[in-house]
Amino acid sequence: MLIFVLNAGSSSLKYQLIHAQTAEVKASGLVERIGIDGILKHEIGENKKITFECPIPTHKEAINLILHTLTHAETKVIDSIKEIKAIGHRVAHGGEYFDKSVIVTPSVLRKMEELVPLAPLHNPANILGMQICQNLMPNTPNVAVFDTAFHQTMPEVHFLFPVPHEDYTEHYLRKYGFHGTSHYYVSQQAIKLLGNKRNTKIIVCHLGNGSSICAVKDGKSLNTTMGLTPLGGLMMGTRSGDIDAGVIPYLMDKKGMDTHQIIDYLNKKSGMLGVSGISSDLREIISAASEGDQRAQVTIDMMCNRIRKYLCAYSGLLGGADAICFTAGIGENSNLIREQVCANLEFMGIELDKEKNNLLLPLTREINKKSSKTKIFIIPTNEEFVIAQDTYNLIK
Repeated sequence: MLIFVLNAGSSSLKYQLIHAQTAEVKASGLVERIGIDGILKHEIGENKKITFECPIPTHKEAINLILHTLTHAETKVIDSIKEIKAIGHRVAHGGEYFDKSVIVTPSVLRKMEELVPLAPLHNPANILGMQICQNLMPNTPNVAVFDTAFHQTMPEVHFLFPVPHEDYTEHYLRKYGFHGTSHYYVSQQAIKLLGNKRNTKIIVCHLGNGSSICAVKDGKSLNTTMGLTPLGGLMMGTRSGDIDAGVIPYLMDKKGMDTHQIIDYLNKKSGMLGVSGISSDLREIISAASEGDQRAQVTIDMMCNRIRKYLCAYSGLLGGADAICFTAGIGENSNLIREQVCANLEFMGIELDKEKNNLLLPLTREINKKSSKTKIFIIPTNEEFVIAQDTYNLIK
């Protein structure tokens, strides 16, 4: 069954046309700069890549262009959009309403609109993508798959913030967590690698431009680093991660910022970009560090120290770890970061095999020494396949 997977952002659209049962990706792509001079980057298989530049004033024109590209001329992979049996949408925030994926109905859309204050940058675009698809393909079911749903198994002791309880009951202030589809997929793959044993204790490190760590006990999220928003937790490409709350009013006073400006500052100008002064791209920072740039080296050390801190904390929370999993752009591709994160953790039974770690293979693999009590896996994430499978299971 062919599923159209859509991730609608404020000025971009990511998509895949994927076979839900086999995980075969027939086509994928990205539309950028919606509302300006748009760009469509379209891929067929692994080798054929095509780029179009044309005016794309709205999300509706963007989705129309994608559907046209899938069904016409040299980019054609299906004869008709009728071959698409369902549309799976990635949704940033499901609040406490949604602990699993759901078929999109008017009541689901109303609930999502209520959650806009919790994800003002993401949910409006997610909702818009659904509404456009309903309009363009009225007979094709839509499914919402929530980034936060996997973390709804967190117990109260882990999701509450230490503030007056009415802030939770009246204003929904709590930890929600994100990257749920990735943490779910990777932890499920790890369980298989562990022989489907029961009561597994797995720590998933999703490390990319946005990063989070999740403690997964017996296949369920126990705790995770991101909080009310994706700003919490680890130091990321441009996000600060955890900081002393007193930093916010201090900077607002010193820099004359309002609330919107300080949130933009911490989300888009901080993290690796802010500390290094070079880039949010770790590859550029590593290159600068190798040439002796001290700030670049400090950036790498800060990032790894914070990851290691959560590894230790979550291992304590779980009572040990059967496996540590590295995934996403940095987690899958940076042998340096994996090595530095695992350094000096032998006391926890974590022993990295440097030779295995240094192999550049885009495959699921084990990189620990035979003597390591804890398995260390590299597991490429596949969030789109999770969305496609959830969509298929709901509408089949």
